[in-house]
Amino acid sequence: MATVKTKTVWFCKACGNESPKWMGRCPACGEWNTRVEETVATGKKGPAAAAVSVPGSGHKPMPLSDIDSSVENRISLNNGEIDRILGGGLVEGSLVLIGGEPGIGKSTLSLQIPLHCSNLKTLYVTGEESAKQVKLRAARIGGDCSNCLIYSETLMENIIAEARGIMPDLMVVDSVQTMFSQNVESSPGSVTQIKETAAMLLRFAKETGVPVILIGHITKEGSIAGPKILEHIVDVVLQFEGDNRGTYRLLRSIKNRFGSTSELAVFEMTGKGLREVSNPSEMLIPMHEEGLSGVAVSAMLDGTRPFLIEVQALVSSAAYGTPQRSATGFDVRRLNMLLAVLEKRAGFKLGVKDVFLNMAGGLKVSDPACDLAVISAVLSSNFDFAIPADVCFAGEIGLSGEIRPVAQTDRRIIEAARLGFRRIFVSSFSSLEGLAGQGVNGIEVVKVADVPSLCRTLFKGN
Repeated sequence: MATVKTKTVWFCKACGNESPKWMGRCPACGEWNTRVEETVATGKKGPAAAAVSVPGSGHKPMPLSDIDSSVENRISLNNGEIDRILGGGLVEGSLVLIGGEPGIGKSTLSLQIPLHCSNLKTLYVTGEESAKQVKLRAARIGGDCSNCLIYSETLMENIIAEARGIMPDLMVVDSVQTMFSQNVESSPGSVTQIKETAAMLLRFAKETGVPVILIGHITKEGSIAGPKILEHIVDVVLQFEGDNRGTYRLLRSIKNRFGSTSELAVFEMTGKGLREVSNPSEMLIPMHEEGLSGVAVSAMLDGTRPFLIEVQALVSSAAYGTPQRSATGFDVRRLNMLLAVLEKRAGFKLGVKDVFLNMAGGLKVSDPACDLAVISAVLSSNFDFAIPADVCFAGEIGLSGEIRPVAQTDRRIIEAARLGFRRIFVSSFSSLEGLAGQGVNGIEVVKVADVPSLCRTLFKGN
């Protein structure tokens, strides 16, 4: 039997590039201080090392025209939000990676799926918790657990052997960073182990057609922990977002080989697990009495899904001499830019006042269409003038004070009309050809060209 030789190499955590020595900057991706040291085996470990099974082994090359291009078989997970974000269900033989912060609800969602799909024989592999802990969570969530098999193991060879013997309809691995293989001489969670573990699971999924859901940790920067090749290997990458101290969670599609990446699913964390929110606009629009200043509603678009969100602003005199600028769920640098536009182009002296901004529901907003609602909320608080509750906004603010059109304005108007809004402010350059025949006669579309014209129209008589 051949002896096993080892060597020390340095891997880049961002892209997986390998080098024989440490370097401050990765030559492949350009990131700094991403090199980690790993011990890898070189040379054969015996006769078994030569017999490597690869996805699709045993098939011969065939013409592209002879390949069946019919629609993939999809498995419904009995959850409308998850099925929609996956493109209509889980594809057989696919590898799905779910990432998110600690406590955000990854394990709850991964266990909730098999409990609500009693028709699917599921193998739930847990490497972080004991079987008893999983049982306690299942009792809290509720559902039918008769067809869910719990397997507490971290050695990949044992997991693959059990999975091949059981041949489940679905396999869940929590988490990929705790798994390890005997073929690699390194600790669990290392770059080499994650690459080998993901490759073994990919091989199993493609050969057997069993879909596999992986739970992945994230780094403090918010990216999936481990090498970037992990995200390249899997078919679907879903990212959990939201404040784990709040109740609402966003599941965003980062990569999807079988569907669109412009999808967003909204959940509410309850005592019995994650509850799907089919209409997120209803939870984000005002839930208070009318007559409050500093509140405006934005018709935003996240991916392909339009919904309305409440923007709250508070403008007050600076108590300590230096004005404060604080934003929750919104880029504070963009807030500073909008305040500078208000002062330079519209003449509002906000440089000596504190400005606080908050997005309802704990959501993080990046859609530039929220600019118009932000400045409207700021001016409403500054004047102490309440904006009517049936008015919403959709527009981007330029540096010269002009209001620029945003993508899919017609879909935003249709969503606002469906929720009972009577007026919506948009850019005067917006194209509304998509509204023809949509039945939105109940809403008035007010076109404004710049910030001064918005103030004259919105705060008329104030």
